[in-house]
Amino acid sequence: MLKVNNIETWYDLIRALHGISFEVRQGDIVTLLGANGAGKTTVLKTIMRLLYDLKEEQPEKGAIEFLGERIERKNTDEIVRMGISYVPEGREVFPELSVLENIMMGAYTRKDKQGIRDDMERVFGYFPILRDRQRQHAGLLSGGEQQMLAIGRALMSRPKLLMLDEPSLGLSPLLISQIFKIIYDINRNDGVTILLVEQNVNMALKHAHFAYMLENGKIVRAEKPEILREDEDVKEFYLGIARDASVKGYKRYRRKVRFR
Repeated sequence: MLKVNNIETWYDLIRALHGISFEVRQGDIVTLLGANGAGKTTVLKTIMRLLYDLKEEQPEKGAIEFLGERIERKNTDEIVRMGISYVPEGREVFPELSVLENIMMGAYTRKDKQGIRDDMERVFGYFPILRDRQRQHAGLLSGGEQQMLAIGRALMSRPKLLMLDEPSLGLSPLLISQIFKIIYDINRNDGVTILLVEQNVNMALKHAHFAYMLENGKIVRAEKPEILREDEDVKEFYLGIARDASVKGYKRYRRKVRFR
C-alpha cells in the first residue's frame, strides 16, 4: 500500500532522515519505534508533506508511493483525498471549536452528506463520550478525550491509511489500553491500515504486525513484533525489563543493531 524508498529530509542544514526505506502492507498495523529524535515524526510529516510545504524539494531525495502512485510532490490536500489521514503528536484539536465542529473539520474534502452522517455515527460508536460532549468546546476536554477527538476527526476523511503519532502521549495506563483497543478495532473491523509512531514500545509491539526501529534518522532493524519482544537487547533497552543496563552494554547493543 505504502512504499517509502530512500528518502532524505533536512531541517535547514541538518539531515534528519538518512535514506529511509520501508513498506506498509494493506491491512497491517506497522509501527515505527525509537528514542526521541530518532526521526519517527519526521517520517510521518514527510509523507504528508508538512515540513516544507512551500518548497518543491521535499523530500530532498527518494520516492514515496501510495496505492501505486507517487505522492512525494503532491500537496497535503491531495494526499488526504487519496486516502491518508494523520493524527499529529499532541492531538492539535481546535480548542475554541466544539467537538462536533472539530469532527466535521475532518470531512472538509467530502461532499457526500449521507456518507458524512454515517461516518459521524461510526465515530460516535467508537467514542461514545464524544456524542455526549459534542456541543462542548474541544479545549475543555481531557487529554484522553482530545486524543479520541483527534482520531475521530481523522476517520471522517475515510482514510485507507491512518498515521498516528504518539497516541499514548500523556495518557494514563487505562486510557492507553482503551485507545489501543480502538486502534486495533479500526484496523480489524474497518480494514484501515495503520502506521503508528509510538514510544510505548510494549503496547506498540503487542498490536503491530510489523515493526521498524529507527536510530539517528536510519532504520536499524525491521522485524516481526514477536521477534523483537523476545530479543534480550530490546527487552533491556526498550522494554525496561532488565535493571542492570550499563552505558558500556548500550554501546555494544548500538554496534550490534542491524537488519536481520
